[in-house]
Amino acid sequence: MSFLENEPVMRVRAALGKAGFKDNVIELEQGARTAADAAKALGVAQGAIVKSLVFMVGEQPVMALVAGDKTCFEHELARIFHLPGDATRPDANIVQAVTGFSIGGVAPVGLLGGPIPTTIDASLKRFSKVYAAAGHPNCIFETDVAELKKLTGGTVSYALAMVS
Repeated sequence: MSFLENEPVMRVRAALGKAGFKDNVIELEQGARTAADAAKALGVAQGAIVKSLVFMVGEQPVMALVAGDKTCFEHELARIFHLPGDATRPDANIVQAVTGFSIGGVAPVGLLGGPIPTTIDASLKRFSKVYAAAGHPNCIFETDVAELKKLTGGTVSYALAMVS
């Protein structure tokens, strides 16, 4: 069976279609659980890979979409989202419960419980095309920052990430 037929991947494909975007989910021959793996599989710069990172700020789940060659400034998330408390990384079970995706395949769209507050690393603008996880470590989709904003309702932040 193709990974494109997995339920989480089908949710991503449906979300793309519902938003009026082309279903351009790509199935990779080898897994891409890390940005480095995805970049190698696609033959692109690591920075063109979108890391979908889930955090909790207080009781609120949030998502940070960060370039693959950057590190998220977790301490900035509460300020970016105007939320009280510190950002913490939830365990894999909470990520699964919030998004419906396993770590390594967390997509920025098609979340089980619906969209969550999202911020997008401005450094992704360096690339005309970027690649985000599509619900499974072997599946990605091609997009750009403008599309990510439309798909997620996210805001672009220059304070989100630093060079790894």
